[in-house]
Amino acid sequence: MSFEVPPQTPLYHAIHKSRYARQDLIKTIQDLTGRTLLVYFADLTSPNGLIGPLDIGPFGDLLHRVPAGSPIDLFLQSPGGDVDKAEKIVYMCRSKASSFRVIVPESAKSAATMIALASDEIVMGYTSELGPIDPQVVTVVDGRPVQRPAKSFLDGLELIKKEAEANDGQLSPVYFPLLTHLDPSLIDYCFKAVERSKAFAKKWLLRGMCKGKEELANKIAEELTNVEKYLSHGSVIDWEEAKNIGLNITYLPPDDPLWELIWRLYCTYLVDMQAVGEQAKASKIFESEHVSIVI
Repeated sequence: MSFEVPPQTPLYHAIHKSRYARQDLIKTIQDLTGRTLLVYFADLTSPNGLIGPLDIGPFGDLLHRVPAGSPIDLFLQSPGGDVDKAEKIVYMCRSKASSFRVIVPESAKSAATMIALASDEIVMGYTSELGPIDPQVVTVVDGRPVQRPAKSFLDGLELIKKEAEANDGQLSPVYFPLLTHLDPSLIDYCFKAVERSKAFAKKWLLRGMCKGKEELANKIAEELTNVEKYLSHGSVIDWEEAKNIGLNITYLPPDDPLWELIWRLYCTYLVDMQAVGEQAKASKIFESEHVSIVI
């Protein structure tokens, strides 16, 4: 009876069997697609799950053995985070990829949606969702930090301004405490954050799925930053809506062999993240055929 013995020692392999099972699934997907698969899987509920500066090192490791000119798939599960670091991740992936595809098994929101916009193609299923790319700002309410959309903050100020104009420049005293503590630099930051999101979307859409289609790139960027349409930062943009917006979406039905493997891999990460790191739950896993980094 033939049996392929793992290169690791028996006890080491047993301790890390979950990782090896995930990497076996990654290899199976690669065999089916003929593309290098990289995984960035974050806990959507953890503050440590946001895209940030500490992601750059693990992404460097993921790309270390990938030959330049390789077709790359990025399996992406993330609530979003730092836009600048999201763009750096895009630069890193694009520097190695002959074609760059993003697979969204379940949720890629905000800055993660921006990473998806920078791809040539987005693979989605019936569970997949993108989101608006409205940047968030942190303000302090009753001594607690609260995240709010930058555009909503600006719209709120505009409403106050219009109310004052309608009353011959007279402002209701109810707004005085709010305006007394208003930091002008925050207003400037909000304006720039909104423009930054649009510029990111237009720039990378024109380099990828909207190459040579500037009008379409502008339309998509405007649509995804439209807080009048997407009233919530967590609004769901499913595969049909994403396609109607103009994005290059490949939809895989539930019984598609590739989707079945994608969903199996997703479920494996979902369960394993609760158990990795002994007592501590993992907030992120960066993985490929050769690399496994748990944070």
